[in-house]
Amino acid sequence: MQYDVNNSEEYLELLEDDWRKEKLLVIRQMIFTYAPELEEVIRYKMLNYGKNDEYIFALNAQKHYVSLYVGTIDKIENAATLLDGYNCGKGCIRIKKSIKMEDTGLEQFIHKTIDMWRAGEDTTC
Repeated sequence: MQYDVNNSEEYLELLEDDWRKEKLLVIRQMIFTYAPELEEVIRYKMLNYGKNDEYIFALNAQKHYVSLYVGTIDKIENAATLLDGYNCGKGCIRIKKSIKMEDTGLEQFIHKTIDMWRAGEDTTC
C-alpha cells in the first residue's frame, strides 16, 4: 500500500492498527536500535532509512505482508540462512503474519547490512 504523506509520523498515523503495523514497528526499532544515526524519510511513498542520500532500507506495509527492501539480499553473508522461512525476492524480504521474527535471523541480517554500509561497502542493487 502506498500512502501520500510528507513524513514518517504521517505514514505511521495512517497505518491500520493491526499485525502489519506491529511487525513494521518491530523492524523499525531493530534498525534504529542498531543504527541510531540513520535518518527516516519518505521516498517512493515508503519509509526509507539512510544518511546523506544513501539509503540502506525501505519499509512498507502491504496488504498481505510487510516489505523490507534492501539493495541486493545476496550481498549479505549467510543471507539465505538468516532469512530462512521468509519469502524473498532479489532485494525484498516479505514478512507475513505467520512469521515469528524473534525466531529468525532477520535482526542479524539487518545488523550485517548496516555493518557493510558503515564499512563503505556497496549494499545497493
